Amino acid sequence: MTNKTFAGNFFEDFRVGQVITHATPRTVTEGDVSLYTALYGPRFAINSSDEFARAVGMERAPVDDLLAFHIVFGKTVPDVSLNAVANLGYANGRFGVPLFTGDTVTTTSTVTGLKENSSGKTGVVYVNSVGVNQRGEMLLDYTRWVMVNKRDAAAPAPEPMVPALPASVPSEGLVLPAGLSLGGYDTTLAGSPFVWGDYEVGEKIDHVEGMTIEEAEHQIATRLYQNTAKVHFDQKIADAGRFGRRLIYGGHIISLARCLSFNGLANAFKVLAINAGSHANPTFAGDTIYAYSEVLEKIELADPLVGALQVRLVATKDRPAGDFPYKGDDGKYDASVVLDLDYTLALPR
Repeated sequence: MTNKTFAGNFFEDFRVGQVITHATPRTVTEGDVSLYTALYGPRFAINSSDEFARAVGMERAPVDDLLAFHIVFGKTVPDVSLNAVANLGYANGRFGVPLFTGDTVTTTSTVTGLKENSSGKTGVVYVNSVGVNQRGEMLLDYTRWVMVNKRDAAAPAPEPMVPALPASVPSEGLVLPAGLSLGGYDTTLAGSPFVWGDYEVGEKIDHVEGMTIEEAEHQIATRLYQNTAKVHFDQKIADAGRFGRRLIYGGHIISLARCLSFNGLANAFKVLAINAGSHANPTFAGDTIYAYSEVLEKIELADPLVGALQVRLVATKDRPAGDFPYKGDDGKYDASVVLDLDYTLALPR
């Protein structure tokens, strides 16, 4: 019998400097947007209404920034994290030109770091992934690191290499959509009177609502992004793992938390950057997700009608976010914290 299938890369298959062009190109459709809306219920006006988007200088409603993130991310999974134990973190994520329905997304990744774990059975792979549209324009450029199984625990460890990453994306690296003009921004239609000047550094916002994750939902979501990681789909593999259950894709939690954040940050119309992020604890079907935001920094931009907030978005499971759980005195995350995401948002001034 011949073998024409691909079992995915294991830790020892990666090399620093390796460039991977990922299959397959993905043309984004209205169906993708509708399904994303059905899964998470996003209400940000600029993504919901062509007329609202045109009123602020855009050709039509852009695709939600996190749907763009998931599509770019999903392209990388068969090559980078098919044999992953867990996706560990993100850094230096910069959003570029808006993604629109009809655009085609391709992704390329470069391996920037490798470090075998002390068990000798797994290692951490760092990759910088860049998604572009059909014109070669950058949609998203970000780094993530993922724990990947070794095929052979006896395989020699590579020289450890951990890339230097900035604590946050500098203001000069933040990209606003071309032609954006917020003179026509309607806060009533957007759903909140609170703009950039109404927020203060250190302020914490409880986003109040919660969403319970259903098994079918997260499976549909992960398929939507063409994310093929075994830990999300294969119960037989899960049976042999630490938890005995399929893990929820961490990006599913990011989107849930971002959509919950509408209540309190409705005018945060665009994600400009992902500065850092970690999936602090695993999430499973049946967990109820809550979220709160903490304003870390207020950022002046060149456009006098737009300001940026650097925000810590914290998602919790089965514990109201209004308790504001985070880390204990020992520096470890509270058991309820499932996401710690530091990102930068654009708001009208």
